[in-house]
Amino acid sequence: MKSRRIIRAALYLLAIGGILAALIYSPLFTFRQLVVHGNVNLDEQELCRIARIQYGQRLFELKTDAITINLLHDLRIESAVVRRQLPNKIEMDIVERVPVATVACDYGYLDFDRQGKVIASYRTLKGADIPIITGIKLRDLFIGDDNTDAQVAQVLGFLGKIAPTEVGQISEVNITVPDAVVAYTKSALPIRLGRLDGIGDKAGLTQDFLQDQKTTRHTIEYVDFSYDAPSIKLADKITEGK
Repeated sequence: MKSRRIIRAALYLLAIGGILAALIYSPLFTFRQLVVHGNVNLDEQELCRIARIQYGQRLFELKTDAITINLLHDLRIESAVVRRQLPNKIEMDIVERVPVATVACDYGYLDFDRQGKVIASYRTLKGADIPIITGIKLRDLFIGDDNTDAQVAQVLGFLGKIAPTEVGQISEVNITVPDAVVAYTKSALPIRLGRLDGIGDKAGLTQDFLQDQKTTRHTIEYVDFSYDAPSIKLADKITEGK
């Protein structure tokens, strides 16, 4: 009697296994669609190449952890989350690396993302699409390396907290004097930052100021965010508490 129950259970498990195998290998569960969120420069075809996946593969043979690792091996990708979506989709949440500042180095210039990773290098200075950090020259850094300079890290943290639409208005951040850091807009207007502590507050003030600059009619000589009470120096007076 006991042996019959064992045989019956084994047959039941085999039947379940057969059904699962049939489903797994069914054309229904074949990778046919890639859904991507957050990509800007990388299209679906390029992401498939980086992830080493191909349309027509069996969905359950595609390991999401392996796909994630493949994506993160590409320097252009900061973070990635990968999910399977039945019956035939792979879904990706992608954050691409974006340059936030340029710094001079011993052989030219380096572009850094907000995490301090070198994502581009070149011999001559390119256009002023992103701010340049002046007052320092880095050495022995190449594409894929991480920044190790504390001052540069502070500036990258500061710039990384400003929206890309506003940070593009900054042309330079000068750190020659660590206690008197100054950012300059593309119109050469100084933004006095002082020491780069309280980065979040100073970034917020800077972003608000840059937004206001788009509509203000005042002629401004400089703004000073280096003290607890920020101020704006107009052509003929100082406005406190801006």
